[in-house]
Amino acid sequence: MIAILLAGGMSLAFSLVGTRYLIDWLSRHGIGQPIHEDVPEGHKVKAGKPTMGGIAIVVAAVAGYVFAHVRRGMTFSRSGILVMGLIAGAAVVGGIDDWIKVTNERNLGLSKRAKTLGLLTVAIGFAGLAVQYTPVKTTLSFTRFDLPGLQLGRLVWLIWAVVLISACTNAVNITDGLDGLGAGSSIFGFAAYTVISFWMFRNNGVVVPGGTFANYQVPHALDLAVVSAAMLGGTAGFLWWNAAPARIIMGDTGSLALGAGLAGLALLTNTQMLLPIIGGLFVFETLSVILQVFAFRVFHRRVFRMAPIHHHYELAGWPETTIIIRFWILAGLSTAVALGVFLADYIQFTNQ
Repeated sequence: MIAILLAGGMSLAFSLVGTRYLIDWLSRHGIGQPIHEDVPEGHKVKAGKPTMGGIAIVVAAVAGYVFAHVRRGMTFSRSGILVMGLIAGAAVVGGIDDWIKVTNERNLGLSKRAKTLGLLTVAIGFAGLAVQYTPVKTTLSFTRFDLPGLQLGRLVWLIWAVVLISACTNAVNITDGLDGLGAGSSIFGFAAYTVISFWMFRNNGVVVPGGTFANYQVPHALDLAVVSAAMLGGTAGFLWWNAAPARIIMGDTGSLALGAGLAGLALLTNTQMLLPIIGGLFVFETLSVILQVFAFRVFHRRVFRMAPIHHHYELAGWPETTIIIRFWILAGLSTAVALGVFLADYIQFTNQ
């Protein structure tokens, strides 16, 4: 528990202070966000606002994660290092995308093909190393590796992992369209995985009538809890400066890193199918885009005024802060439901 508090506290401190200095540095060097033409009119005032703020989140999280291991008895694990590597790799892809946008002074960065290739490279590298060097279970899993426990095998699990990482990074990227919306919503997800990972660490073997059975089998659960806490602290510190009206934007550097972090934690804690509930808001935002595109291409009609759906409410006249806070509430509720499902499964199992 001390290591988790150290990771969260130090990453929060690093992010709070680091983001403040990053804002000044980005402003001095003219690294500002270009605004896409097809956005609500109110977004035009955000043009030129410092971007690539995700750097602060990732650096602070890495620093907090490393600092937590200075405590005696706390060791680095392959699982923890791999998730941090996945986060950093996704941030690099997002950073390149952001840098191209800034240098070209247009909201067009990497081509879709190049961006997809970059994320696939990072995702395949993570999944391949995870299968080879960590004790991850290659099953389709909900709250633990044996529920439903469908054995996928290494190759199919690797493909599934890549799909999950790609989906999660894109979902967070889509959601990050209002000041603090992506960061604030991600905090709930990392808080959930801090609780889940620590719970797995403390309850890895439970006694049932037939004897002791390790129902989670996540040997590196404590280190994954430290990773979650570090990302939680780093994101919370950044949100201090990113909350509306934002003084800095995380850019794809941050959104891709946050999405990759959530997906990596879901994969290595064997809770892949629980992730859509934990990140219910991200699913909601992504479905709004899919529905809009489908309706327009098939029926030549729009379901929403604009997608993703937070722009629909902007055009309906909702103040930006109202949308953000209400969507945070939705994110918190979906996370609470997910934690309730996770705990209910544990209670049901131990009462068998």
